[in-house]
Amino acid sequence: MTRSDLVEELAARFDQLTQRDAELAVKTILDAVSDALVRGQRIEIRGFGSFSVTRRPPRLGRNPRSGEAVQIPAKRVPHFKPGKALREDVDHPVPAATSDTTTLLQRKA
Repeated sequence: MTRSDLVEELAARFDQLTQRDAELAVKTILDAVSDALVRGQRIEIRGFGSFSVTRRPPRLGRNPRSGEAVQIPAKRVPHFKPGKALREDVDHPVPAATSDTTTLLQRKA
């Protein structure tokens, strides 16, 4: 699913949202998540998962072409840990004929 697909899905589910409003909603949410991660904050969405920033230590790597040793600096990388509900849903997928997201949400209710 791409960002455009997500915007279309949101606009289709909520009749009162125009395509532009749905696009703004998706952009706002993604910007908020990105900004929080840049500040080093953890984002937790119950039932879905949590986003955090993990520090990777410096390490010694190799240039694949020359075989020369290369020092790779430390860096911070985003990390996603899926929640229990998401892990279970992925482990037990809905059959292809009813894989509509709405059906999945109705099944949980």
